[in-house]
Amino acid sequence: MTDHPTLALVTGASRGLGAAIAERLAANGTHVVAVARTQGALEELDDRIQATGGQATLAPMDICDAGAMQHLCRNIHDRWGALPLWVHTAVQTPPLSPATMADDKDFAKALDTNVTALQRLIPYVSPLLMASGGGQAVFFDDDRPLKFASAYMATKAAQRALINAWQAEATTARAARVHLLTPRPMPTAVRGRFHPSENRDALASPHDEAARLMGGIGL
Repeated sequence: MTDHPTLALVTGASRGLGAAIAERLAANGTHVVAVARTQGALEELDDRIQATGGQATLAPMDICDAGAMQHLCRNIHDRWGALPLWVHTAVQTPPLSPATMADDKDFAKALDTNVTALQRLIPYVSPLLMASGGGQAVFFDDDRPLKFASAYMATKAAQRALINAWQAEATTARAARVHLLTPRPMPTAVRGRFHPSENRDALASPHDEAARLMGGIGL
C-alpha cells in the first residue's frame, strides 16, 4: 500500500465512478481538483466531500476546451508545483445506431471527448506528474456490445491505443505509472444507454468499484 497522494486531478468527476473515486480520495486526505462540465453536480460532490472532512477545488469546464485545460494545469503548477495523481473518467457516449447509419456529428463529439481531448491532456498533465517524481495516471476501459455502438467502440479503441502507447513509453524512473483498469458493470448513465432495461440492482456500486480498483493499485 502506497501513501495516499496529497493532490489528485479527477477529470469527469461529477458522477458515477469519477465522483466515487473523488470521494474516496478526499476521505483519505487527498485534495481533489474535480473537473466536469456540470456545475451543479460538482457542487453536490463538494458537499459530500466536505461532509466527510475532505477538501476539493471545483473546476467546472469542458475537457475539450484546450485553453481551459491549459489554464487549469498552469494553475496546478503555480499553486502546488506538482501533481502526484491524475484519474481520468470523462467519456462521451454517442447515441446507439447501426454502423450503416452512424451520425457524423455524434461521432465527431465522441471523438473530440474520448480521443482528441485525451491526446491533448497527456502532454499537459505529464510534466506535473514528472515534477512529483513520476506520479500515477489512471484510466478505465470497458467492453460494450459491438452492435449499434460503432462510434463508441471506435473512439474507445483509439483511446486505448493512446494509453497503451504511453504505458510502453513510460520507462524512465521519473515517468508516470500509467494504469488501465476495467470496472465491473455499474448502474451508471453510460451503461444505462447501452442496457436500458437491465436489472440495475445486480450491478456493482461505483463506490465499491472505486475501492476495489484504486485499492488494487495502492490508492
